[in-house]
Amino acid sequence: MPTSYRQIFYHIVFRTENSERTLPLEHCEELYRYMWGIVKNLDTHLYRINGMEEHIHLFTDLHPSVALASFVQKVKTASSLWLKRNPRFPHFRGWAEGYAALTYAFKDKDTVINYIINQRKHHSKTPFSEEYRTLLLEAGVKIDERYFP
Repeated sequence: MPTSYRQIFYHIVFRTENSERTLPLEHCEELYRYMWGIVKNLDTHLYRINGMEEHIHLFTDLHPSVALASFVQKVKTASSLWLKRNPRFPHFRGWAEGYAALTYAFKDKDTVINYIINQRKHHSKTPFSEEYRTLLLEAGVKIDERYFP
């Protein structure tokens, strides 16, 4: 019987509307658990999730039957509805349009996971806009300056 093999790691980053700091860190573990459930229901493996008050990082291996754009749309839509109903996130208005999805090789897996784990340490020195720009440039992505202040 023929078998297909694939391994595609995605580092997905998306931000809150207008990069507003509407995700209180003290309640984000609850958000991350909810988002992990969404990912699991899409038959996809989540290696790591973390973020800050204005953005989220996911490191995942999408199931081959799941299209990237559909996956991100489902995660953002379901989590947005949940956040808007949750009193622990009273200022959340929605996710910004768009996202970044960067692919990585198996040998980079631990590096990306550790990067996501250390978000608070990283952002004690680097603002999100600088982090986002750096991630995109390092991946060779052409930046649309209309979306950077």
